[in-house]
Amino acid sequence: MGDRLRLAVGVMGNASSLLLYAAPILTFSRVIRKRSTEEFSCVPYIVALSNCLLYTWYGLPVVSYRWENFPVVTINGLGIILELSFIFIYLWFAQTSGKIKAGVIATTVILLFSITAIISAFVFHDHHHRKIFVGTVGLVASVAMYAAPLVVVKQVIMTKSVEFMPFYLSLFSFLASVLWLAYGLLSHDLLLASPNLVGLPLGILQLGLYCKYRKRGITEAPSKWDLEQNSQEKSKQMQLVTNENINGKS
Repeated sequence: MGDRLRLAVGVMGNASSLLLYAAPILTFSRVIRKRSTEEFSCVPYIVALSNCLLYTWYGLPVVSYRWENFPVVTINGLGIILELSFIFIYLWFAQTSGKIKAGVIATTVILLFSITAIISAFVFHDHHHRKIFVGTVGLVASVAMYAAPLVVVKQVIMTKSVEFMPFYLSLFSFLASVLWLAYGLLSHDLLLASPNLVGLPLGILQLGLYCKYRKRGITEAPSKWDLEQNSQEKSKQMQLVTNENINGKS
């Protein structure tokens, strides 16, 4: 019963993580359509790539015992493909300064992952110590992944606009944190569970900010429309008065 429950939670975690990794498709379709990255940041996607790389390695038989963490490998392997696609699109449409910044960060992430993989494979000679080492590095990467949107959160608070904080990214981040926390606890694997103790409150924070500033945007929109409508009505009235004056003079 315990293994079936763990597998079921792992499958649901995979589904929520797939939605999380796929959520930026809407954002990057906008980037492609406008041929500009606007104010979007590439940092969250590069950090997510590092997280996917580390946990794919963590779930492989080199680190874990056989295929005990197979669900972790499948979803993070797919995440690598998606995040690389998003980063490539960003680099294609970003300005030169943005390209340099993203390129430096991405290169650093890949280099750190390579070092981690080499050390875990050749320095440690048993699964237990390999899991501790890779899991610890993965913990840092996961905390960074969940903390990366804080850059956008700061922008949301300053501008009082959620335009550049996609709702579905925040929602699926929250759901993935809940499910992978449960999976880690059911697996008695604190290295899988602990990152989500950080991701869960951050996901709640993002959803709370979205609800707060989205409502404000909705309440402000009608007033702007009313102003435009009033100005149009005034211009029509002035036109009528002008026409009447002209007719009266003639």
